[in-house]
Amino acid sequence: MARLLQDPSKFHPSEWHAANRMQRASTESQKSRSECVVAESWRLVDEIEKTTQKTQSDVNKKIEQRREEIKFWKQELDNKLEQIAHETDVLFTFKNRLERALESCKEPLVVAQKCLLYRQRRVGIDLVHDEVEQELLKEAEVLQGIIALLGRTLKQTNEQIRQNRAAKYNLDMDLKDKFTALTIDDYCASLTNDTSHIVYADNAMKLEGNFVSPEDWIDFSNINVEKADKQRNNSLALKALIDSILSQTANDMCKQCEMVNIAFRNRVKEVKDAKHKLETLLAMVMDEIASQEKNIAALKKAIADKEGPVKVAQTRLEARNHRPNVELCYDTVQCSLMNEVQEITKNIQRQDALAQAETELKRLSCRQLSLEEDIKVKEHTLYIDEVLCMQMRESVCINNY
Repeated sequence: MARLLQDPSKFHPSEWHAANRMQRASTESQKSRSECVVAESWRLVDEIEKTTQKTQSDVNKKIEQRREEIKFWKQELDNKLEQIAHETDVLFTFKNRLERALESCKEPLVVAQKCLLYRQRRVGIDLVHDEVEQELLKEAEVLQGIIALLGRTLKQTNEQIRQNRAAKYNLDMDLKDKFTALTIDDYCASLTNDTSHIVYADNAMKLEGNFVSPEDWIDFSNINVEKADKQRNNSLALKALIDSILSQTANDMCKQCEMVNIAFRNRVKEVKDAKHKLETLLAMVMDEIASQEKNIAALKKAIADKEGPVKVAQTRLEARNHRPNVELCYDTVQCSLMNEVQEITKNIQRQDALAQAETELKRLSCRQLSLEEDIKVKEHTLYIDEVLCMQMRESVCINNY
């Protein structure tokens, strides 16, 4: 109890003053440090603000640069898309021209083949491998070659249209991506620190997806542009080729068609001349037949006219054979009568002229039949060439598509 009532230990006044000094020094030191921290904080805040503003300004500039870059490539892609689309549309018209030209070749080929079949119906000596047949065969060959060429060119055109569409598709896809990217960057450019709907995005720093380098990005669009240019140039070259082919094939068809028609006209004229000559010969033969028939009739009449004289001579001889005795004399009368009978009998028996005339008449009749048959052959040939073939060929129309 006594200890409890004992006064606690007391500090010396010097200690009290020392404690106060230390407290003041510590406080002043802490205040100084705090002021330094505050100053440094303000400096840091100011520095961060300036850095943030500079960084944001740089980002804004880069976004603007990127937008201009995207706009540039978008314009390039738009131009190439318009060009390739135009070339594809034009190439479609060339394709239609090829299809019409190909279709127009079918009728002339059918006509040429029909002419060859019709001309196989010629008969006799007129079934000849003449110039008309040679030109018709050449025409069929030319048309078949043209059809094959146009078919190959049409396939090439379809393939080029496919290539153009592929290039156009790549441009379309690239343009859609560029439009989306530009829309996003436009949105990013519109954002400010005061925009109401901006939020923290914790995952924004994660690089998800297949990021490409700026060089690869440029190369991608550049490749699409180069492919479009290549296909456009290919289309231009193909159009020039198609123009040349259509012009040349039309000229070849017209030229060969005219060659066939000239050959037909010459052949028809030749056959008509031959027919006219045969008809002239037939008329000559008919006249000769009439003349020979008259000759035969005259020969027969001459032979018939000799029956009276021979009868008279033979009757006289028969009567004089009854002369009596010495009167049965071989006198000059008897000799003359004998000679007369022999001469007349010999002339009657000599029918060489009549036989020869009848033989000639038979030959002339055979010649008549031969000429008539040949004339019919020529008429049949003229019907085939002039009526069937040439009239059918009038329907052939060759256009330069």
